Amino acid sequence: MDAVFIFLLASCFIAVMFTGYPVAFVLGGVAVAFAALGTLLDSFAVVDADMASLRMVNFVANRIFDALSSYSLIPMSMFIFMGLMLDKSGAAERLLTQMHRLLRPVPGGMAVAVVAIGVILAASTGIIGASVVLLATIAMPAMRAAGYRDTIGLGVVGATGCLGILIPPSIMLIVMGDQLQIPVGDLFRGAVLPGFLLATAYVIYVIVYAVFNSEAAPALARPKKQPLVALVRELTSTLIGPLLLIVAVLGSIVFGIATPTEASGIGAAGATLLALSSGRLSWATFREVCDETALTTAFLFGLIFGASCFSVVLRGYGGDELIEGALFALPLSADGTLIFILFVVFLMGFFLDWMEIILIVAPLVFPVLLSLGHEPAWAAILMAICLQTSFLTPPVGMALFYLSNSVENVEIGTIYRAVLPFIAIQAGILVLAFLLPRMVLW
Repeated sequence: MDAVFIFLLASCFIAVMFTGYPVAFVLGGVAVAFAALGTLLDSFAVVDADMASLRMVNFVANRIFDALSSYSLIPMSMFIFMGLMLDKSGAAERLLTQMHRLLRPVPGGMAVAVVAIGVILAASTGIIGASVVLLATIAMPAMRAAGYRDTIGLGVVGATGCLGILIPPSIMLIVMGDQLQIPVGDLFRGAVLPGFLLATAYVIYVIVYAVFNSEAAPALARPKKQPLVALVRELTSTLIGPLLLIVAVLGSIVFGIATPTEASGIGAAGATLLALSSGRLSWATFREVCDETALTTAFLFGLIFGASCFSVVLRGYGGDELIEGALFALPLSADGTLIFILFVVFLMGFFLDWMEIILIVAPLVFPVLLSLGHEPAWAAILMAICLQTSFLTPPVGMALFYLSNSVENVEIGTIYRAVLPFIAIQAGILVLAFLLPRMVLW
C-alpha cells in the first residue's frame, strides 16, 4: 500500500511541476494534500497506525516552524545582502576593466581576467544569478569587441559565474549543511581547495585554448600610454577592499575565529563600507539592497518550506526506507554505491534545480552513505561539486538562461556548445576530489 502512495506522490509532483506552477508551491501543495489524505485514511484505519504521526498535517506545520527557527540558515540572508551590496559598490566593474588592460598581451587574457573576477565575486557572494548576469553584461561586449568568439566567451562567463555555488560563502553549502546536519564551517573549509582548483583549471584551459586557437581568443597589445607600473598600481588599489573583505569572511571561518553566522555579519558590514567608500551608497541604494535581499531570502525559504513538507510526507509513507532498501540491495561496494548516487544526482541536474535535489534527494540518500562509512563532509562536497554542473547542463541549467537573457544575438545552441568543455572540467575536479579525499578533509 505504501509503495502505491509513494508512486502517486512522486507522479503528482512531476505532473504538476510540468504545468509551470512555481516549484515551491508545487512541493508544499502536493505534500499538504497527501498529508491530509494520509490523515483521512488513517482515521478509517486504511493505513498502518504506527505511521499516523508522520502523516498528520500539524506535523508538516511543525516542520515549517523548525525551518524558520534553524540557526544554521541565518547566514543565508546576510551573505545575500553582502553580495548585492558588493554589486552596488561597482568594485567588479572596476576590477574587470583594470584586469582587461593588464592582461591584454596574455593569450586569452580577457577570459583569464573574467575568471579572476569570477573568483572574487564567488568568494564575496553565493548568488549565482547576479554573478552570471554581471559578468555577461560587462565582459561579453568587451570580449566580442576584442575579437573573442562566443564559443569561448560564453563558456567562460557561464562557468565562472557559477563558481559561487562551491567557493564559500556558498548559499548551497549553507542549505546543504542545514539539511544534512553537517556544520556549515566544515563544508566551507572542505570546499575551499576544490573551488579554487576548479578556477585554476578554467584558467589553464583558457590559456591552452588561446594558444592553439589564437584567432578565437586573440592577445592584444597594451597601449603605450598606459605604463605597466601604473596599471598594477591601479589594480592593487582597487583589489585591496574586496580582498580584505574576503580575508575577513573566509579567513575567520576557515581558521575557526568566527562561525559562519558571525562571519556573515562581518561580510554584510564590510560590503556596506565598500559601497560607502566608493561613493555609491545612498539611502535609496540601501533600501533597494534590503528589498532585494528580502525577496531572494523569501524565495529560498519558500523552497525550503515546500521541500521540507514534501520530504516529511515522503518519509511518512516510507519513502526513505524504500530508497535505502533499494540502494543497499545494489551489488556494489561502498565506493560503488557513492559513485552510483553521484551519477544519479548528475543526471537529475539536467532536469531539476540544485535546491530540489538538496532538499528532497540528498536527505534520503545521505543516511545510506553514512552507514557505508563515508565521511559526511567529503560525501557532501562531492555532491556539491556534482550539483554545480546542474547550472550548466541543459535543458534547465539556470546559468544558460541567465546568459541567454543577458547577451544579445546569441542562440541557445551556441551556449550549449560553449559550456561543454567546462562541464568536462567540473567532472575532472569531481574525480580528483573522489580519488584524493584530503583535498576536502585537510
